[in-house]
Amino acid sequence: MSDFVPRPDLVIAIDFGMTCTGVAYCNVSTGSDNVRWIQRWPGRMQANENKVPTILVYPDNSDTPSSWGFLAETPQEQNGVGKESKEWFKIMLDEERLQQMQRNTSDPSKVPKIYEVEKWYCDYFKLLYQYIENRLRGELASQWEDANIEFIFSVPTTWKPNPTVERFRSIISRAGFGKSPSHTAVIGLTEAEAAAVHTARESPAIFKEREILLVCDVGGGTTDLSALRVTNTGSINSLALEQLDVVFGATIGSTQLDRLFEKATYERLRMVDLMAPMRLEDLETTAWEMRLSKEYQNAKCDYGSPDDTDMFSVAIPRLSRSYVNDHFGIRDGEMRVRRNELQGYFDSQIAKLFEMIDKQLTRLQQRLPNEQVAHLVLSGGLGNSLYLQQRLRARYSSGNAPFANAQSLQVRVAPDPQLVVCKGISILEWRCSRASYGTMCKVLYNPQNPQHFGQRTERDTLDGKLYITDAIDWLIKKGEPVSINYPIVRNFRRKCSPATAYHPNPSRVFPTAVVSCDLDKELLPLVMNTTCQKICEVQSDFSSLPLSIFKLKNRHWWNTGEKYHRVDYCVKVALGPADIRFELWRNGQKLSKDNLIKVEWLAAPAPPEVNRDGNGNGNGNGNGAVAGQQWQNQLPAAQDASVVNWGGEREWV
Repeated sequence: MSDFVPRPDLVIAIDFGMTCTGVAYCNVSTGSDNVRWIQRWPGRMQANENKVPTILVYPDNSDTPSSWGFLAETPQEQNGVGKESKEWFKIMLDEERLQQMQRNTSDPSKVPKIYEVEKWYCDYFKLLYQYIENRLRGELASQWEDANIEFIFSVPTTWKPNPTVERFRSIISRAGFGKSPSHTAVIGLTEAEAAAVHTARESPAIFKEREILLVCDVGGGTTDLSALRVTNTGSINSLALEQLDVVFGATIGSTQLDRLFEKATYERLRMVDLMAPMRLEDLETTAWEMRLSKEYQNAKCDYGSPDDTDMFSVAIPRLSRSYVNDHFGIRDGEMRVRRNELQGYFDSQIAKLFEMIDKQLTRLQQRLPNEQVAHLVLSGGLGNSLYLQQRLRARYSSGNAPFANAQSLQVRVAPDPQLVVCKGISILEWRCSRASYGTMCKVLYNPQNPQHFGQRTERDTLDGKLYITDAIDWLIKKGEPVSINYPIVRNFRRKCSPATAYHPNPSRVFPTAVVSCDLDKELLPLVMNTTCQKICEVQSDFSSLPLSIFKLKNRHWWNTGEKYHRVDYCVKVALGPADIRFELWRNGQKLSKDNLIKVEWLAAPAPPEVNRDGNGNGNGNGNGAVAGQQWQNQLPAAQDASVVNWGGEREWV
């Protein structure tokens, strides 16, 4: 995509997690492709910490946080009078999830409003940006503000493009990411895609050409499952992945284990208090603090290891050490817990994970009945659990799986399982969009075309021709492969009035609506209806160009129609890892403002009818074009892409 974005000096990938956030970076300006990650954080400057806690602390009646990350976990901040911590708020940016939480709680007033969640996000990312700048600006030869820096953010697979991802994009922009002219902030891969890319590149020797693998990213709050095929295994640098199915996402993760432990602990404390009062002010808060304790977190992480003990103890905050209740295992200010109690918490999540994997294997069996799934790769924090690994191997490895396409499947653990997302900053070349995307236009009415029968028409006052209004030009269709390396370019035409004494400078700014539709490509409507939604506008601004360069029509004495200028230009659709950027070009000059549109991508193999010559040009029906469309190389100056010949006249409206 060098036609659009200059080569960055520094690429920074950010994995915002439910419990912790990771930051990886690559200093491209030095010629290095080595990916490193920030390991020194405020409050832990003398230790190597791969991630920083996703937590804020606010003083009462203050909109400004007093601390974040490790600094927010100190006893002074956690137990300080008049302070409140905010954590585990990642999933709350999804307003549907937030509303579900409000419906399921006995006290909806305790569930935050969406604007409060947005503020926590923005405050956290402001502090994160400030620290990243201070930490990495010394890596650059130029000033931070002048360097070409690309920030890449991963997003959960369960987030919808609109409004959740767009809300997230607005937040990171307000927080400072991309504020300098030479900086960009983009939504990159989903978390499952990033985990898959990193795993494949870190351990290329274990994969064979054309093998199918499942990547299961089991994180703090969510789990993503991605089915991919490995290609180009001959070189580490060229190893590629083709996605075979929709990325599944579900609320499976370590925070669900924590909630179960917290609930069981609260019930136990409540019964203890009924037997002999402990004189604790708030049992719910006490159970929540015990959930955060190092003792419980360590026991959870170690569960399933061969040197596990039968019992572990968790301190009860603010309980007198003289309090004794042997019936419930409380002594010396601690509560003793049988380690096998954790098994039930794990098993409840593993059952959901089994269901998720079984569904994916079934879908692959239906679509690819003669192929085997070779690997199940685990990543994410909970993916490092020995007990989880044992259960997965027992069910799916060595021919144990009750599926014909998993007879030789091997369960593997990704290197650096907690860092795979922030380190997997590569992109997948061929993708299929999960939705169709197009632009509003009007189409010249053709009485011989059955699709045009009954459509609403309107006669153009300038050329006198009859057009179908509210039509849609579908640039990208659901399920059709498109390549990030070959932008889609199409020719368009607009009209504007000539200059007069009363209007010496007629308006030449044309807004165009961009729409999306979730229907299968065979069902896409010709005109706008309730199955489509407008997602943004693209501005075509010709004000800076003199009217004289546009062809004046009806200028001869024998023409009876009104005079008008015909504006011919092309639309370039630049495909990013997770975005579409619409650009307007005329004679090699870019005219439009950038509009980033989030697209849920499903990576796909290159369509068989695409053939590239030695110069990388397309021939055949490239970019997933349907049969009958003619692809040419009529490009703006110095642009390399494919242009469709409509075989009819269309205008943006």
